[in-house]
Amino acid sequence: MAGSGRLALGALQVPGWVRGSSPAVLSRLRDAAVVRPGFLSAAEEETLSRELEPELRRRRYEYDHWDAAIHGFRETEKSRWSEASRAILQRVQAAAFSPGQTLLSPVHVLDLEPRGYIKPHVDSIKFCGATIAGLSLLSPSVMRLVHTQEPGEWLELLLEPGSLYILSPPSRHEHSPVAGRPPHPTQPQPVFSCRGSARYDFSHEILRDEESFFGARRVPRGRRISVICRSLPEGMRPGELGQPPPAC
Repeated sequence: MAGSGRLALGALQVPGWVRGSSPAVLSRLRDAAVVRPGFLSAAEEETLSRELEPELRRRRYEYDHWDAAIHGFRETEKSRWSEASRAILQRVQAAAFSPGQTLLSPVHVLDLEPRGYIKPHVDSIKFCGATIAGLSLLSPSVMRLVHTQEPGEWLELLLEPGSLYILSPPSRHEHSPVAGRPPHPTQPQPVFSCRGSARYDFSHEILRDEESFFGARRVPRGRRISVICRSLPEGMRPGELGQPPPAC
């Protein structure tokens, strides 16, 4: 698997946007790594991109990160948004976060150039709480999650422009299968979700262009912007966070 850009034959795929190494992995993470394709309309994606472009253009792409997790990126933290963009972010909050969760006030914006990528890493609980939700703009990409102790266990998410991904505890997106019956690995779901297990037992990455495949499908990488909302770390009050944000 390593470095091939294509994972082992026989991988199981949920139609459209999720594939995994086995039914067990799909079952384990089905309520823990959410992808919602088409969350944004084309007009909403354009609204966000247009608002972010002037600020991002003032920054240069960087090729090293404070924890070596990202290559070919520029980023910013944004607290002030237009009314139209605030409405979009409120939809993200309603879709991804429980009513009792407090969000970090700045939204993290990460801009990857076409050759940029995010290396495999595990989120730090110091920098964000239980839930991360990211909007994908401009370019499709593939997010890969690999178990830190069992590298043969993996999940891939296809993140198309306008999609929303959510990494969260299972309760926020939990489905209700028939009692005693495990969920079918190929059953379509309106929301496919990364619980704490996926965030902390699995590394995650955004594949570089030459490795960007979703099964046999080539997913050409262009410039990718992600707009990331994060819940407050447990036990931390608003305004206390003074460390760099997570890579994804």
